[in-house]
Amino acid sequence: MEKVKVIPYQPALQPYFESINKAWIKEHFTLEPVDIEVLEDPQLHIIDQGGAILFAELEGQILGTVALKYQEDGIYEMTKMGVVPEAQGKKVGWKLASAILEQAKDLGAQKVVLYSNRKLSPAISMYQKLGFKEAEPEIGKYSRCDIKMEIVF
Repeated sequence: MEKVKVIPYQPALQPYFESINKAWIKEHFTLEPVDIEVLEDPQLHIIDQGGAILFAELEGQILGTVALKYQEDGIYEMTKMGVVPEAQGKKVGWKLASAILEQAKDLGAQKVVLYSNRKLSPAISMYQKLGFKEAEPEIGKYSRCDIKMEIVF
């Protein structure tokens, strides 16, 4: 998987952002209205708000994606990370997460937060290896999330 390239968002890649994320959310949880809004129009909800979206690409095939959503000065949220089933366990998620954290630093982030669910244990383990620490979650932020993590630069 060392040939996997990380590429930035382009409008033509929106269907991959939507389909990859809808697939894993539907497999483990229920799509919430906020998911549908963001996935169907990431330009408006992520890019135009000062965030970023990256994709993992190998020989023209999109293997995964991750977004960085602006929250407030110095704070971003890593969100909507998904990897297609055939590429899971092959460090594609690690490559995407590492790249989006570098992007966050380039954008002036002092902290990146994420919200997840403990049943996604491979993801939680990866976040911990990247340096994320558990933090106190806000009540009712996302219905499927039972853990908040953050990394401070």
